[in-house]
Amino acid sequence: MKSKENLKVNHDGTYRGLSNLAVQMIAFGGSIGTGLFLGAGSTIHRTGPSILFVYAAIGFFFFMLMRSIGEMMYADPNQHTFVAFIHRYLGSSFGRFAEWSYWLELILAAMAELTALATYFQLWFPKTPAWLIQIVFLITLTLINLSIVSIFGKTETVLSGIKILTILALIVIGGWMVLVHHTGISGSQASVTNLTKNFTMFPNGVGQFIFAFPMVFFAFQGMEFVGITTAETKEPHKVLPKAINQIIGRILFFYIGSLAVIMMIAPWQKISATQSPFVQIFKLAGLPAAAIIINFVVIIAATSTLNSAIFSTGRHLYQLAVESNSNHLKIFKKISNKGIPINSILFSAIMMLGAPLLSLFSQLSSAFTFVASVSGDIYILVCILTMVAHIKYRRSPDFVPNGFKMPAYQLTEPLTILFFAAVFLSLFFSSTSRLPALGAILWAIGFGIYLKLNSPDENSNQVITLQNSNKR
Repeated sequence: MKSKENLKVNHDGTYRGLSNLAVQMIAFGGSIGTGLFLGAGSTIHRTGPSILFVYAAIGFFFFMLMRSIGEMMYADPNQHTFVAFIHRYLGSSFGRFAEWSYWLELILAAMAELTALATYFQLWFPKTPAWLIQIVFLITLTLINLSIVSIFGKTETVLSGIKILTILALIVIGGWMVLVHHTGISGSQASVTNLTKNFTMFPNGVGQFIFAFPMVFFAFQGMEFVGITTAETKEPHKVLPKAINQIIGRILFFYIGSLAVIMMIAPWQKISATQSPFVQIFKLAGLPAAAIIINFVVIIAATSTLNSAIFSTGRHLYQLAVESNSNHLKIFKKISNKGIPINSILFSAIMMLGAPLLSLFSQLSSAFTFVASVSGDIYILVCILTMVAHIKYRRSPDFVPNGFKMPAYQLTEPLTILFFAAVFLSLFFSSTSRLPALGAILWAIGFGIYLKLNSPDENSNQVITLQNSNKR
């Protein structure tokens, strides 16, 4: 481990200890989670092979989002979260809405991962209380996040590496089964033709195809964690462009590659919607312990996502405090002697203790599910605001003409905004997502009313933002 003396220290006391590999693994940790390992069968059953087009389309527009974030971060690599640019370029009202909403969304997502961790762990130790499992995982990962940032980066590299190796194993084993025409699920032969035979874009109707978009959209959520690592990344002007340009292709490869192989093993209609396709394929390949292996990987995946969430919530709350003139948030500006926003991480972790409480009071689980869904839908609104902030950045004196520019932004930016808006509207096509989407709208309206009634001195916020900008 490199000592902190060998790391560059930022003006606020944080350290630049994250390598290019660690930055990419943090993005993997956030965006490749349990949904791929357990929920791929359900996703395939909605649209069949056309799900690959959905992943490709959303992958492209997420890449555009990442390029807009990357351009702003390249111009000011001292910001601890990309949401800070919403505050800077769209004003304090939009900024506070995005900052608090995104932080809350990350807290709820972390609580969901803790709940999932307890469920998967209890498959091995059914008598262990869920709340105890959650507290042990939360304390362990919080302590890792309170260490020097390079330790966190190495931990996330290992956790994400296990997920990646599992996906690669599926692709290699599945590819071998296709080459030898192995007898697949329900006696069918593995073949490329299983992917293309009788292909139709809407096998279960247009509605199911449309609703697949928000499902896949949320599968990519967490990729923006790259925009939360920049202030603690070694050589950000070198690492940031490389990480962003590489991450999207690799994630698309892992998602599309694994799903394509799964659908080559057997006709997609024969793949179980309730059992993990990874378990099914590894069992076909002669691995009787496939369910145990995948359960281990799923625990690792949830741990990795939770680890990244603790990192991100801590940096996000710290940035929020720095941009605020509220005395109540001053405590969250504290940086430890290890270069860590210690109080922000601890407070965020304490908020995540809501998951163990939910385990003790199961009647609250339905309310939590609804609130988490509302918060997830707000994430789409934050993405849209980020793109609008990038437009404002391009028209501001901060614009760096020779920076890491978003390609053809005059065309790709409005297309991306329209696409994200369409994804949000698609939530109203399903009865299960309609109410949370409405809740997200009501949250935005309610937050706006609150800001109107409790409006801080706008000039103070602008002065603080300007001061932070001048520290670059």
